[in-house]
Amino acid sequence: MAKMEAKTSLLDNMIGVGDMVLLEPLNEDSFINNLKKRFDHSEVYTYIGSVVISINPYRSLPIYSPEKVEEYRNRNFYELSPHIFALSDEAYRSLRDQDKDQCILITGESGAGKTEASKLVMSYVAAVCGKGAEVNQVKEQLLQSNPVLEAFGNAKTVRNDNSSRFGKYMDIEFDFKGDPLGGVISNYLLEKSRVVKQPRGERNFHIFYQILSGASEDFLCKLKLERDFSRYNYLGLDSARVNGVDDAANFRTVRNAMQIVGFMDHETQSIFEVVAAVLKLGNIEFKPESRVNGLDESKIKDKNELKEICELTGIDQSVLERAFSFRTVEAKQEKVSTTLNVAQAYYARDALAKNLYSRLFSWLVTRINESIKAQTKVRKKVMGVLDIYGFEIFEDNSFEQFIINYCNEKLQQIFIELTLKEEQEEYIREGIEWTHIEYFNNAIICDLIENNQTGILAMLDEECLRPGTVTDETFLEKLNQVCATHQHFESRMSKCSRFLNDTSLPHSCFRIQHYAGKVMYQVEGFVDKNNDLLYRDLSQAMWKASHSLIKALFPEGNPAKINLKRPPTAGSQFKASVATLMKNLQTKNPNYIRCIKPNDKKAAHVFNDALVCHQIRYLGLLENVRVRRAGYAFRQAYEPCLERYKMLCKQTWPHWRGPARAGVEVLFNELEIPEEEFSFGRSKIFIRNPRTLFKLEDMRKQRLEDLATLIEKIYRGWKCRTRFLLMKKSQIVIASWYRRYAQQKKYQKIKSSAIILQSYIRGWKARKLLRELKHQKRCNEAATTIAAYWHGTRARRELKRLKEEARRKHAVAVIWAYWLGLKVRREYRKFFRANAGRKIYEFTLQRIMQKYFLEMKNKMPSLSPIDKNWPARPYLFLDSTHKELKRIFHLWRCKKYRDQFTDQQKLIYEEKLEASELFKDKKALYPASVGQPFQGAYLEISKNPKYKKLKDAVDEKIIIAEVVNKINRANGKATSRIFLLTKNNVLLADQKSGNIKSEVPLGDVTKVSMSSQNDGFFAVHLKEGSEAASKGDFLFSSDHLIEMATKLYRTTLSQTKQKLNIEISDEFLVQFRQDKVCVKFIQGSQKNGNIPTCKRKNNRLLEVAVP
Repeated sequence: MAKMEAKTSLLDNMIGVGDMVLLEPLNEDSFINNLKKRFDHSEVYTYIGSVVISINPYRSLPIYSPEKVEEYRNRNFYELSPHIFALSDEAYRSLRDQDKDQCILITGESGAGKTEASKLVMSYVAAVCGKGAEVNQVKEQLLQSNPVLEAFGNAKTVRNDNSSRFGKYMDIEFDFKGDPLGGVISNYLLEKSRVVKQPRGERNFHIFYQILSGASEDFLCKLKLERDFSRYNYLGLDSARVNGVDDAANFRTVRNAMQIVGFMDHETQSIFEVVAAVLKLGNIEFKPESRVNGLDESKIKDKNELKEICELTGIDQSVLERAFSFRTVEAKQEKVSTTLNVAQAYYARDALAKNLYSRLFSWLVTRINESIKAQTKVRKKVMGVLDIYGFEIFEDNSFEQFIINYCNEKLQQIFIELTLKEEQEEYIREGIEWTHIEYFNNAIICDLIENNQTGILAMLDEECLRPGTVTDETFLEKLNQVCATHQHFESRMSKCSRFLNDTSLPHSCFRIQHYAGKVMYQVEGFVDKNNDLLYRDLSQAMWKASHSLIKALFPEGNPAKINLKRPPTAGSQFKASVATLMKNLQTKNPNYIRCIKPNDKKAAHVFNDALVCHQIRYLGLLENVRVRRAGYAFRQAYEPCLERYKMLCKQTWPHWRGPARAGVEVLFNELEIPEEEFSFGRSKIFIRNPRTLFKLEDMRKQRLEDLATLIEKIYRGWKCRTRFLLMKKSQIVIASWYRRYAQQKKYQKIKSSAIILQSYIRGWKARKLLRELKHQKRCNEAATTIAAYWHGTRARRELKRLKEEARRKHAVAVIWAYWLGLKVRREYRKFFRANAGRKIYEFTLQRIMQKYFLEMKNKMPSLSPIDKNWPARPYLFLDSTHKELKRIFHLWRCKKYRDQFTDQQKLIYEEKLEASELFKDKKALYPASVGQPFQGAYLEISKNPKYKKLKDAVDEKIIIAEVVNKINRANGKATSRIFLLTKNNVLLADQKSGNIKSEVPLGDVTKVSMSSQNDGFFAVHLKEGSEAASKGDFLFSSDHLIEMATKLYRTTLSQTKQKLNIEISDEFLVQFRQDKVCVKFIQGSQKNGNIPTCKRKNNRLLEVAVP
């Protein structure tokens, strides 16, 4: 640790003050100026003790790279400059090493960067925790849950292009090593009113625009949607397109993220069908109609939209149409049906759209939790990340702002309590006397809102539940009666404001003095938003849908489960959720990130002092600094303190040999620092005033300059001496090399002269010898030439004599042949005159046929039935004869080939033929099995004493005995089993012991499933309800898949007289106990070579990667 402190520190190269606890003087202006100074230098993070202030830079900064992650990994919190990674690392190490559950609370107003901060925390934890295939899968699922929730829960607002319109709390669960196991997500108060209406300049939730921009034409056609945004009343057109946002690309990202998280294809389709139905609900319009009794009722103008909604959701059109026109009220045993006017029909339509989308979002969170939850039941460590709305003060503040600000009051309360508790615990731990700290306790404001008797939420629930006429005005009157004397409540009729003459406070409003300032609330809509009613007719219509997801979203619509009890109000539900959240946070060690928005323009390099001041006030940051500084402003462990300031004292510089605390005491006594300015704890030094720390820093800076001068002087002397010695050594080396070069040059010159002299002498001797050899050669050549001429003359004379003799003999033979021919023609001329043409034709044809058959005899192909060679046809008139001979020959050689087979060989070829009919051109593994003989008994059970017990247990003849890999249902891993097929049963036995594990009658086998790819995986499906199917179907992997499937098919056919269903598909369902798991085959490169691997992706998907 000391070594690290010597390299860097929070106080080194500090721009402004990195920790606001050290700010001097401490006031609002100096606080803002320090933030602005750091912001202008791209320092967006600042500390208040262990709290991180984060300012949104509205641009990308190079401070989140993998190198930065490694830089902050396993480092002390104050060791480096302020960063969100430092807080994330501190929380993760406390969880991993000290076994303390952690929570990270991220607060701030919309656009301050809360969502990005939560992503950075999760990405850092994912980067520094363990590695491995399963761990990486868990991390990927946790990270990919963000794009899904952002698409369905975020929207573009005037303050933020990706504003979270719901509160999110995620518990990430870790094992004892610190590796993630899974997570649990809780959501709070989705802004469902945005579904039906958006303020000017804002958009609906992202998912609506992403579907219309990124889905294919076929997909949009299935959802009965069009790409034009203007076709839908629920989509605001003034901000439909956002600069820098690619909705089409984001839609592809969301689809990919849903697949990674574990959504099945049919689930994804159902989700988008619900979204499309919500979008099309906004296009339903009503017209008024008068009934005979004088009552007004509403009718749907255009029923095409209603028809398409019903086709999407599987609801009877007449049922949904009646639910929009009538309302049934039940009281005890009576039912009263009333018509809805146009305004009530529009209210019912919008209430259905809001409830449908809100319940879909809650179902999404629950479904994601099923996929990312920890699979093991071991004890877990938990890190919670809270990303929730900040304090909101708008021009018009309604019910949503009221409960959001109530949540922030509770967070502020727990923040102050836990901060004081942390301070007090550290003082007690270090043996420092604790002094009471004065601070504003906002419990009185929380009590004003949440008190069960006189709280505003209790009054609102009471108004919603009481009989009679209930309006927002009656609710305000009740508040004026109950809360009139409360010092933090004001209205035009309350005692606190009666003498203020505050004309800015309208009659329909009330004002609450929050810890962050006064907020005025419009009571209009409080009662309706708190009731959040959905007519029972619409709930029952939704429950009647054939769409499984929509039916699951409205369980209260089941007529068998009608509950006349009024559902809980929105305010009471949110109050209970906040109470649960506070209870959860109090069990964990808190870490805080306070997010600040520098300007309203979403522009980089712009710092609005007034806006930042407003956020500092409602975040209570100055109050936080004062709490931290009420005792000692700075504290540091003895080792890093001594390492940092030891150069200021001769006794501690350069090395202190004793304990670190003793060294710090000697150092502070030597510097003559007043005793009231510091205090010694058990492991830390506490400094009361920041001025003392800055004085130490100034002294250290001056001392470092003196040391740098000394080091520079010593270095220059060493450099000059080193240069002189190097030059001296170089001169000696150069001289020695020159002398060597001169001697080599002289030697080369003498050697060259000797070589030239030798070459001249050798040349003269060679030329003399050459002249002698040439003379001798000419003499020999003259004799040879004379002899050759003489022999040539004799040969030509003999040749001339022989040619003359041959010409005479040939002339005699020619004359004799002509004479014999003349005699023959004269003798036989009379016989050829009548039948010469026919006889010549028959003779020629006979000779051609004779020649044809003789050539066929010599050109016959081999006797192999698969040999397709056949001699070419010599003449056209022999075409039919040629083809018939080919057919006869093939039949003859096939008969000869069959006569060689034994009965056993005939059975083998029948099995091969059966395999060809089942798998040829269907299974990629089939061609490789053609040349392999079907042996059946791969395990010699009768000969191997190891399987004696198994042999005794099986009475029937064994058709096939093979070792297969049985795929585990829980994790996709393989276990070796002996697979036995007899005439009546399929047996599975343990490979080591030979004990029979399972016995399945062939009559209980209903189907065999396998992929079309080059793998050996196959599933054996069992009859539902049978004894063998109690644990579900079997999934095997075998090297002899084709043989096993063929023999199982033939044996089942012979025993049951029914053909066994062989299903070949790259995706099929397998029943594992009570769950149906999808087995999906994908192409992918493997680390184990060409061996397919099976991996359990989630509770409903088993993936087989085939190379």
